[in-house]
Amino acid sequence: MSDQIDPTPQPDAQPPQGLPAEPLSTSVPKAANGGGISSASQRPADNPWVEGLKTIGVSIVLALGIRTFVAEARYIPSGSMLPTLEINDRLIVEKVSYLFQSPNRGDIIVFVPPDQLNQRSFKDAFIKRVIGLPGEKIQVKNGQVFINDQPLTENYLESPPDYEWGPEIVPANSYLVLGDNRNNSFDSHFWGFVPRENIIGRAAVRFWPPNRIGGIGPEPPYQTQGQ
Repeated sequence: MSDQIDPTPQPDAQPPQGLPAEPLSTSVPKAANGGGISSASQRPADNPWVEGLKTIGVSIVLALGIRTFVAEARYIPSGSMLPTLEINDRLIVEKVSYLFQSPNRGDIIVFVPPDQLNQRSFKDAFIKRVIGLPGEKIQVKNGQVFINDQPLTENYLESPPDYEWGPEIVPANSYLVLGDNRNNSFDSHFWGFVPRENIIGRAAVRFWPPNRIGGIGPEPPYQTQGQ
């Protein structure tokens, strides 16, 4: 099953949709005296079909604007982020915070595939956890991640990594990302680093299923043991 994250889920049961728009008044107030405005110059009542289409149009524009600049919904199609994110979880990915700050270690991010994946025909977005920050030396050995030669505490893993990787320096304006299901994740230890400009946003809230609703963030403590 692919590690890519699908923006168009088709669940067996959908969360509730948006509220209906409030009706608009189409009445024209009468003049307070007989010499106000003539009946010939009064604005005719608006066509309810036209008003309905206007409302739909405005709603679509607002929805597109929110999805482009503020937040969007995504769903999880694979087990690469187990146990943190389960298959078919629905998430809100927020896009505002990274306009003012850089991603932090431990953030779960959604990103456009970098060039090395585009060349292999990967087009859909991925979701992984930020592990290595720009300029850091990263190595995976003995079932653990090391950052600048210090072991990283990770309490959320499905199991310790059974592979060796690095050491490598994370390039400027790039990030090393790994799946929480460390041994079943198509991530940076296969194909390299994620450029800053490829990041869509941060997974902030799980809104489906109902029994798993809640915020998503780093699992404390999230630091190297030498800190």
